[in-house]
Amino acid sequence: MCLIVVGWHAHSDYPLVVAANRDEFYARPTAAAGRWPEAPQIIGGIDLEAGGTWLGIAESGRFAAVTNVREPGMAKGRLSRGALTRDFLLSENCASDAINAIDGSAYSGFNLLLGDGETLHYRSNRDGEPRALPPGIYGLSNHRLDSPWPKLLKARQRFAHALKNLPDESEFFAILADDEIVADHELPNTGVSLEWERLLSAVFVRSESYGTRASTLLWRNTQGEVSLHERSFGPNGRPLQSSLISTAV
Repeated sequence: MCLIVVGWHAHSDYPLVVAANRDEFYARPTAAAGRWPEAPQIIGGIDLEAGGTWLGIAESGRFAAVTNVREPGMAKGRLSRGALTRDFLLSENCASDAINAIDGSAYSGFNLLLGDGETLHYRSNRDGEPRALPPGIYGLSNHRLDSPWPKLLKARQRFAHALKNLPDESEFFAILADDEIVADHELPNTGVSLEWERLLSAVFVRSESYGTRASTLLWRNTQGEVSLHERSFGPNGRPLQSSLISTAV
């Protein structure tokens, strides 16, 4: 996943709101968001190649999401980053204990968010020590938390406005559908070619072989209700399906 914006206690009625795009090669096998067969209390997609997930939430309010760190040429970690999120969602550990127990050296570069309903924690094996996040709006792409990449700055600003209109979800999906390419002079330099920097500079990535495969809006309200709304896409951004899973307490 290449873009996550999180509102943590930034809305009085929705303590957790997440808008996210998952970017991946279309050839990688994936199960769309739904209840996990072996753990139906968990809602999220499944990476059918390595068995993990990029984003998920449990009925209890446990939340996990991960992005990779863009670092071409680095050796690949021995464990899949998707296991970090999967294992937390399937466990009962608090976010603090879980995130501090991770051996970061076993994985390629990652950014990880873990929430247990009471706290939200961030860890990256490329960005110092793990830490609990105070209330606010945060953004992750393929660098450190709140790195000032143009697409992340724009998405985070628009997210703050969209929060005011909940439960209307349309503005969040408009943010996630933004396919504007950033001007060359504003592009980050992450070690990939200029062609790829341009392609990846958009919030919603379109190409024939790689792009945004899922746009997700996830929230938990003060009544404990959980909702995950996913729209999935094929090559060049072709819409495939939409799924909405929610729980009422």
